[in-house]
Amino acid sequence: MSSTQVPVDQNLSTDLLTLAHWMAGDFSNAQQAFENPKDFAHIHVLFRPLPFDFFNGIGMYSEQVYDYDLWRPYRQGVHRLLEQDNHIYIENYSLNNAMYYAGAARELSILKTITPDCIERRYHCSMIFRRDGDRFLGNVEGNRCFIEKNSCQTYLDSYVEITKTTWASLDKGLDVQTHQQVWGSEFGPLRFIKQESFAHEVPTL
Repeated sequence: MSSTQVPVDQNLSTDLLTLAHWMAGDFSNAQQAFENPKDFAHIHVLFRPLPFDFFNGIGMYSEQVYDYDLWRPYRQGVHRLLEQDNHIYIENYSLNNAMYYAGAARELSILKTITPDCIERRYHCSMIFRRDGDRFLGNVEGNRCFIEKNSCQTYLDSYVEITKTTWASLDKGLDVQTHQQVWGSEFGPLRFIKQESFAHEVPTL
């Protein structure tokens, strides 16, 4: 067993651990950006496992960055994976002073500076994942994950599909009154391929 691997609660399901292993990595949409450069920027999505004792369970730190500016993420978050009925529930957290932790997905010395007292729960913004054969499908819970954009109050509509080697996502902001799209991709999902796996850092049985 690697020194980064820690025994976990025996009650954690195979599906939860599988999802965590598949999530943990550096994903790039380089192929999509190369084929459609006018519609898609080259982006990396990174999920780096947190120490087991951070949540006393499985957690991740994430960054989304443009390929040309890898150390200045435009989105950062912390995520807690939980069992709930017949699905996996992922709580989402924001970081206070997020830029202090920029690059933590690539540099473990920065990751170690993230503590539970520097995060804040984003209520109504959790994701619900269900297994569908060799993939997991996820959606944001409800329509109360509010995001203000250009002085317009929107709610997040988010869809994610994860396999062992790929990640596809489509995030849209819909006007709370008209339900019309205000922001987000107009050209379909972002499609990523895993470039590097961090699965060995996920706590394991």
